[in-house]
Amino acid sequence: QVQLVESGGGSVQSGGSLRLSCTVSGFTYDSRVLGWFRQAPGKEREGVAGIARDGSTLYADSVKGRFTISQDNAKHQLFLQMNSLKPEDTAMYYCAADHGDSPWLLLHSPPDRRDYWGRGTQVTVSS
Repeated sequence: QVQLVESGGGSVQSGGSLRLSCTVSGFTYDSRVLGWFRQAPGKEREGVAGIARDGSTLYADSVKGRFTISQDNAKHQLFLQMNSLKPEDTAMYYCAADHGDSPWLLLHSPPDRRDYWGRGTQVTVSS
């Protein structure tokens, strides 16, 4: 059974930092891609960052230069370091996993095409 469990969300002031973690269990395919999505109230879920097993990454334009996605393959963990946070980053953040090796497909294909989702962790940035 595949499980993705996020942690690390919280409340910070504008300009602050947070580090999100996602522990992945039961998903051991050699070809897989992981990523972070977010959904603010009243808005559609959007891709934030993706990373393939080989370490190739892709970021949404809105977070480039501020967020960094990384992974620990040995510990089956995914991370999102978020710096210079803005109020518009406020959202529920979700970890996702797909079979395959394309961060672009992960972030740009419809959310209902994701193979697995976590339950999310809330990030709130106050001005």
